[in-house]
Amino acid sequence: MMPWAVEAAIAKRAARAAAERISTVDKHAVIDERGRDVKHRADIVAQTVIIEQLSCHSPFVVLAEESAWGTKAENNQTYWIVDPLDGTVNFSRDIPLGCISIALWKVNQPLLGVVYDFYHDELFEGIVGAGAWCNGKKIEPSSVKRSSEAILATGFPVNRDFASDSLKAFISHVQVYKKIRLFGSAALSLAYVACGRVDAYLEEDIMLWDVAAGIALVQAAGGQAIRQESSAKKWAQTVWSGNPFLFPELIGSQR
Repeated sequence: MMPWAVEAAIAKRAARAAAERISTVDKHAVIDERGRDVKHRADIVAQTVIIEQLSCHSPFVVLAEESAWGTKAENNQTYWIVDPLDGTVNFSRDIPLGCISIALWKVNQPLLGVVYDFYHDELFEGIVGAGAWCNGKKIEPSSVKRSSEAILATGFPVNRDFASDSLKAFISHVQVYKKIRLFGSAALSLAYVACGRVDAYLEEDIMLWDVAAGIALVQAAGGQAIRQESSAKKWAQTVWSGNPFLFPELIGSQR
């Protein structure tokens, strides 16, 4: 059995169990929508299920979006990173783009990632060093080599700087791509990089739990990803990711 296969199976079961519970939650059950963020009852319901599953079947602590488990994760070498519902706004508006995201990391490196798009019953899984799959079928990034021919996935997370100068600088970076796509889910965007549906991903000031599983998927599939700690908020990151051909250009033009 490949390393971390047992943990990947645990994560997949947890993701499917959470999705089943989410399906019973009223789409209008918004808890808080102050500022640019939205909290939904589905976030809490899904996280409860996932933490119960992970805690019951593995010894690792959990860093999760809706809980205060972060300090425990910091003090452990190996830990789960969970976003119980990535795409909460989409969910609340019945836009069928979103997923459940579960990753296992050791210190600052991903070991495995599971991203479950429950809208389309697509389960992406990847174990770094072993490969990545969607519903059991092997996946790999695209072979597009130039940004002028590439599709870039990006987004505008709640913690990023929305000042005019910051947005202008960001636009200058992304306008070189053939097409730009904003799916409203960082984890799903990275899953799409891993399977070649889009060619690259860039997002500034995104939270670690939004991207942890996606980064694992991309690396497991043969793509590349790097992240840089952001000053916007604790656990915030700026992440660059792409296929192995496009990645050098992505990094060279943006940093």
